[in-house]
Amino acid sequence: MVRKHLFVIVLAAGAATRFRATKQLADYAGEPLVCRAVHLAEAVSAQRSVLVTGSDWRRVHDACAPLKGFFVRNEAFESGMGGSIACGVRAVAGTADAVLLLLADQPLITAPYLQQMIVAWNESDTTIVCSKFAGVVGPPVIFPARYFDELACLDGDKGARVLIDTHHEQVLALPCEAAATDIDTRDDLIESQSRSSK
Repeated sequence: MVRKHLFVIVLAAGAATRFRATKQLADYAGEPLVCRAVHLAEAVSAQRSVLVTGSDWRRVHDACAPLKGFFVRNEAFESGMGGSIACGVRAVAGTADAVLLLLADQPLITAPYLQQMIVAWNESDTTIVCSKFAGVVGPPVIFPARYFDELACLDGDKGARVLIDTHHEQVLALPCEAAATDIDTRDDLIESQSRSSK
């Protein structure tokens, strides 16, 4: 049996203008948000993890060092998440059988949930496995290699949702209410930490 390689790409390049600071470095339960995401990625993929940096890239990288995997710098991060996804995918396209896109600002996501996604992908490795919450689908999301060319061409703020919509017949959506929590503002951060401590 051929062993399949899945890489987890942590997207942490954005300027976070609504947060009015380097959101990736905001403290969440005693560690920066980006470190939380990187540790989660490494827990399920070890060396097959990629940190995509951009805004304040050196501080974001250094906060997570030492990395088990590696990092990519998206110099055009201001164009939006699409470009960061493309950077991460291009970095592993020759090696990976799939990528799992993980946002740095979804602190309630857990390693067991990511493992559940990976199991679902292993059972059908041509299927897009995404998360369903609040009536929508989105990240974390696994894209098999057959979609890499489309991912590598992304740009702007659209992100990967366009692929989910275009290939909806190939999508498996797993319920994940934790994915509904993403940190855009300082109020979001306070509210999320309050919920997680209950």
